Amino acid sequence: MTPITIQEVKVITTQPYAAQRLVIVKVITSEPGLYGLGCATFTQRFHAVVAALEHHVIPYVLGKDVQRIEDLWNMSMVNSYWRNGPVLNNAISGIDQALWDIKGKLANMPVYQLLGGKCRDGAAVYVHADGADVHEVADNVQKFMAEGYRYIRVQMGGYGGKYAANIRPEGAQDGTYYDPKAYMRNALKALEHVRATVGDEIELLHDIHERIQPIDAVAFAKAVEPLKLFFLEDALAPEDIEWFTRIREQCATPLAMGELFNNPLEWRSLVERRLIDFIRMHVSQMGGITPARNAAIFAQVYGVRTAWHGPADTSPVGHAANLHLDLWSPNFGIQEWCRFPEFMYEMFPGLPEVRNGYMYANDKPGLGIDIDEKLAAKYPCKDEVLQWTQTRLPDGSPARP
Repeated sequence: MTPITIQEVKVITTQPYAAQRLVIVKVITSEPGLYGLGCATFTQRFHAVVAALEHHVIPYVLGKDVQRIEDLWNMSMVNSYWRNGPVLNNAISGIDQALWDIKGKLANMPVYQLLGGKCRDGAAVYVHADGADVHEVADNVQKFMAEGYRYIRVQMGGYGGKYAANIRPEGAQDGTYYDPKAYMRNALKALEHVRATVGDEIELLHDIHERIQPIDAVAFAKAVEPLKLFFLEDALAPEDIEWFTRIREQCATPLAMGELFNNPLEWRSLVERRLIDFIRMHVSQMGGITPARNAAIFAQVYGVRTAWHGPADTSPVGHAANLHLDLWSPNFGIQEWCRFPEFMYEMFPGLPEVRNGYMYANDKPGLGIDIDEKLAAKYPCKDEVLQWTQTRLPDGSPARP
């Protein structure tokens, strides 16, 4: 039997709203009409991913058998010798997800069936409630509750809280300022107010976004323990993960970690030592569905659940990939959901729908999603120097975003 091969790969970039520069890979095969889509979105450095695809990854995969997903993924990873970084991983992910999409279409099955079939019919999602003060935050939480959401992430004033530029020293550099101590006080007040307002039936989450010192993360995790969070996200930066041992010794607050991880060695130890409760890697940043499947299976052995990263800079194709992993994975925990604007459903037909707090697949073969390339082309990506990642402490020193 003559193999079906990769004949062409198109890289589609689009910026339909805000600063979300999406990178979609379309793998076109030797079988007429058969193609697959994958997410390769690294919105902060999208040009680098496009260059890696066009000059390195695509030339390697052209002419290859579309059925050999494992072989192509592993060889793509080592073909550059240097490996496991966000640019290369995203480029490989675009191909990998598209090949899973193609394999599902060839089998006339959704991808979750290829992985082993459903463990659930809908994936519970969490959404983001923010506000300028505790009352606005609580109001927004209650609005989400009225829409059927039962898992809600609570922030106040964005990551790190309100800006602290007014206390910077003379001559300090421009940037996005925040005060870690003020953030901790205000975030705790917001969480306490929301819990007192909505009661114990709603699951609350919070994202530190690695914005405080490790010892302060220990103290914060202890302080929120009585509030019984569903999880506390990114309490530490990847550089400080050994401090998870200290948090675990001090409290029982559930911990989620992983969106900045690239290499399996970054999450392996945390899972093996049961220092976290949820892995929440960015599926395209870790290299696609193939490594995410492996990470989920590995985590299940240790009783760790999944909570894949699902912000607005995961493309709709990436959200579809997340959903297929969610429906299959026995150790699924929760799925982050960014609430795309309605016109994105026109640009990406088949984009997963959320009803009453659950995300549902459409059960079409493959990932079940497509892209309107003409509509996507109406929103070209724009270059800019990012501001929100130029974070600084009150004295003007650089800080983690």
